[in-house]
Amino acid sequence: MEKDAPKVVKIHDVKIDQDYMQWLGEIKARYRNAQIKAAVKVNAEQLLFNWQLGRDLVMRKAEEKWGSGIVEQVSLDLQAAFPESKGFSTTNLWRMKQWYMFYAQESQKLPQLVGELQSADLQGRKKLPQLAGEIHDRIISQQDGAAFPELFAYVPWGHHAEIIAKCKTLEEALFYVVNSASEGWSRNTLMNCIKADYFHTSGGAITNFSDKLPSPQSELAQAITKDTYDFGFVSLNKGYEEEELETELERQLTRFLLELGTGFAYLGRQKQLVVAGKTRKLDMLFFHIPLNCYVVVELKAVPFQPEFAGKLNFYVNAVDDLIKTPAQNPTIGLLICSNKDETEVQYAFKGVQTPMGVASYNNVQVKQIQDQLPSIEELKKRIRLLEEELNKK
Repeated sequence: MEKDAPKVVKIHDVKIDQDYMQWLGEIKARYRNAQIKAAVKVNAEQLLFNWQLGRDLVMRKAEEKWGSGIVEQVSLDLQAAFPESKGFSTTNLWRMKQWYMFYAQESQKLPQLVGELQSADLQGRKKLPQLAGEIHDRIISQQDGAAFPELFAYVPWGHHAEIIAKCKTLEEALFYVVNSASEGWSRNTLMNCIKADYFHTSGGAITNFSDKLPSPQSELAQAITKDTYDFGFVSLNKGYEEEELETELERQLTRFLLELGTGFAYLGRQKQLVVAGKTRKLDMLFFHIPLNCYVVVELKAVPFQPEFAGKLNFYVNAVDDLIKTPAQNPTIGLLICSNKDETEVQYAFKGVQTPMGVASYNNVQVKQIQDQLPSIEELKKRIRLLEEELNKK
């Protein structure tokens, strides 16, 4: 039997007006904010416990002192003491130790790198204080062993475990911690970004952003680009055309958005603009939410040619004039082609006033001959249609 829906009681001697609705909205927003703060603080305390337990296993030299099975013993004792808790498996305790050891090995560099990454990630720096307020001082100051960075408190334990399992350097790990915190990455998004090697590939496109955009927008715009985009999820016939690539990317839009990175909202393909009475069509148009700007993406199934820059410049200017509002930042253009030469791109950018970048793509899967042939069902259908045409005659 289904539960009855909650009943809304109407009080007849109350006047609901715009002022009341605004006040109610403020109350709801405050309550949601309180919920978020509470959740982050609970997460912070749990992470601090994990950090301290991992530290204890290292600093106390537990295996030397009590034997090689001590981690398993601690796991059993903690599960017996707290049967309702699910975080005391032997595997999880080993992860706590590994987590602490990963960062403690370079504890002198840790505070400096955290500070640099947070400063560079300007959007994240703005979001974090709004998200959860101040985390208690004791979370970031430890008298013995490596300090527990406050930043860690904004990232779930499962993310931390995934990061230290897959990352090889402190810089790489902190890069994913900062992005997980500032962008609100889910665990699946994090895993996809690590698999795509986002640490090494992000920010690598050849651009003129530093000259054409004010700081800090230029730094963030550069950070959202890649030198090479992995189109391994795309499968096309040999000798495919630009339109076929575009069609397949739209069909695999979720994968394409993941490859572009976080913050992109898809607005459409072959977006029409009327300029001087003529209809022009953009390959793909996106809006980047943290940058607060439109992003024109032009696709080329061939290596970069200098004339491509002129066409992209035209489209970016058109979007700025015809679509962009005064509240939005300047539109940026991104050309993704099969290959590029840095010198050619730099020459093509000289004199161009709009912010643009050029990247390449790889790993498009070329279909085998048998994949390109029609299926038996398709052949039978074609034969039937042919027979019908012949019978009509």
